[in-house]
Amino acid sequence: MNERNLASPTSSQEVLEKAAVVLRFSQVGFSYGSLAVLADVHFHIHEGEFIAMVGPNGSGKTTLLKLILGLEQPSGGTVELFGQNPRYARNQIGYVPQHVTYDPTFPITVGEVVRMGMVRSTSFRKKPKDDPQTLRALAQVELSDLVDRPYSALSGGQRRRVLVARALVANPRMLILDEPTANMDSESETRLFATLGELKKKTTILIVTHDMSMVSSLTDRVFCIGGHHLSGTSAHTVVQHVLEPADAPEDLYGGKVLRVLHQVELSADMCENPQKGALDD
Repeated sequence: MNERNLASPTSSQEVLEKAAVVLRFSQVGFSYGSLAVLADVHFHIHEGEFIAMVGPNGSGKTTLLKLILGLEQPSGGTVELFGQNPRYARNQIGYVPQHVTYDPTFPITVGEVVRMGMVRSTSFRKKPKDDPQTLRALAQVELSDLVDRPYSALSGGQRRRVLVARALVANPRMLILDEPTANMDSESETRLFATLGELKKKTTILIVTHDMSMVSSLTDRVFCIGGHHLSGTSAHTVVQHVLEPADAPEDLYGGKVLRVLHQVELSADMCENPQKGALDD
């Protein structure tokens, strides 16, 4: 196999390279007691990038998210979020978790769920119909007409999009989505990625997923966690892979996709054009 087209970044990618770094991991290690989970994790994300973090279940994705959100501290190395310790900057993140438990008998409306994303704001006291931030966030996920609908009356895909609106309502600098398409129907998935497409370049976006083979064509760079075991330990690190256009059913992935070339590793600190670097047989 011969390497081809590991070319210099495109002009749009050069713009990203010049953008401020919003998240930086520097030689980060983490252990739960004697169990090493992460080792020598080194990567950064620029403002406005759309990043996919992929890895199998049990690879350390949840631990990595806890480090980004300041819920855990590294046992070695440093994590910087907007130039600070994440515990002081995490209020600038809009986070959509993979699992949300709720009591379906609790009488809460869609608008009230969205306003939970503004608990530190005086806007939280306003009624949904009088709150432009709530309506704007719901408009972004195409659910404005459901503002007064009981949250329990929604489909699984609609509830997921409401949680995205909750994450967006406070205008976060960075949006993190953990397994965003879990239990989503194809229509909701398509609508979600349409929303993310509108947000791209305006907000830094990080999607965490166990789908190792394909990522949205919106993706600028892909990082893989767990694909590389460091010698002599059970810990995982993070590597960057090359992407190439893929011919795959759009209804299965919410739109056009890119294939992850796991056989091609780049430095996790490189900003390569995602559609360059494919391999010829």
